[in-house]
Amino acid sequence: MNTSDFDYDLPVEFIAQTPLEPRDSSRLLVLDRQTGAIQHTIFRNIDQFIHAPDILVLNETRVIPARIFATKIPGGGRVEILLLRRIEPLIWEAIVGGKGLHDGRRLQIKGGLKAQIFRVLDGPRRLVRFDEPVEPFFDDIGHVPLPPYIHSPLSDPERYQTVYAHTMGSAAAPTAGLHFTPGLLDKIQFEGIGLGKVTLHVGLDTFAPVTEEDPLDHTIHTEWCRIDLETVQKVLEARRSGGRIIAVGTTTVRTLESAVRGSNDRQNIFPFEGPTDLYILPGYQFRVVDAMITNFHLPRSTLLMLVSAFAGRERILAAYQEAIREGYRFYSFGDAMLIL
Repeated sequence: MNTSDFDYDLPVEFIAQTPLEPRDSSRLLVLDRQTGAIQHTIFRNIDQFIHAPDILVLNETRVIPARIFATKIPGGGRVEILLLRRIEPLIWEAIVGGKGLHDGRRLQIKGGLKAQIFRVLDGPRRLVRFDEPVEPFFDDIGHVPLPPYIHSPLSDPERYQTVYAHTMGSAAAPTAGLHFTPGLLDKIQFEGIGLGKVTLHVGLDTFAPVTEEDPLDHTIHTEWCRIDLETVQKVLEARRSGGRIIAVGTTTVRTLESAVRGSNDRQNIFPFEGPTDLYILPGYQFRVVDAMITNFHLPRSTLLMLVSAFAGRERILAAYQEAIREGYRFYSFGDAMLIL
């Protein structure tokens, strides 16, 4: 297995720059992972392919306005801070852009907030210590960070949030969930399909391509996640009733599978909270997830490797070529797949 096995050519015009309105008007490619059969429909019709007692599991993380601008003290040079994750109440891991950002460098931020470079990590990464909690300042100083391949400004920042986003903490959106509307979720529940919720705070490393020739040499990003007792009970009840566990997004997949890590028993799922570095490659045996909703992922990415582990590399790449032929929109604001 080589990283090049997960490469494909995508013309730049297929990269969606803006989300569709309404959310559930995106296209949906339905892939049968056993036969390779493909169907084309619209996302709002997804309930035609799921039924009670299935359960949809959603990642309710909320993207923080993690891009912050500051100036150096002294000197006044411009600095850009991209918050990745909170380490302690006042200390964040961040990507910091600018010159001379060594240990101890003081920074002035809008609204009277000050910060200091606490520790230099690798490359542009730094630990930044704020003088007071930064979260109350988000509305005034923060900007929602969009993926690097999106160049069009977003008129409504809420379009980079799911309609069920609840727990602040992500540097990027769990984009498979962007297609749901409140009305569609109500319809799904009315039809007896269960909803469960987990949280995984997405890091920016999720967009990073694998640069190593052998994917096994790649260090997977660690992300904080949580699955509580209520969702565990819903998952087990759905399974006992013959329903499928349908993960909305690769982040939900990683959370669910992290909750049974080290176990071969499909019933042995427990509440879990903490960091996960679960790296899912072809050959992985899925213990919880029976189906998944996902977007179309970047070449040579860990996300493409994950869906290839679920459905088979050849089937996934064939489905991607079909999507390109059919004019689907790719990546964060693009169309969706349902893999059954």
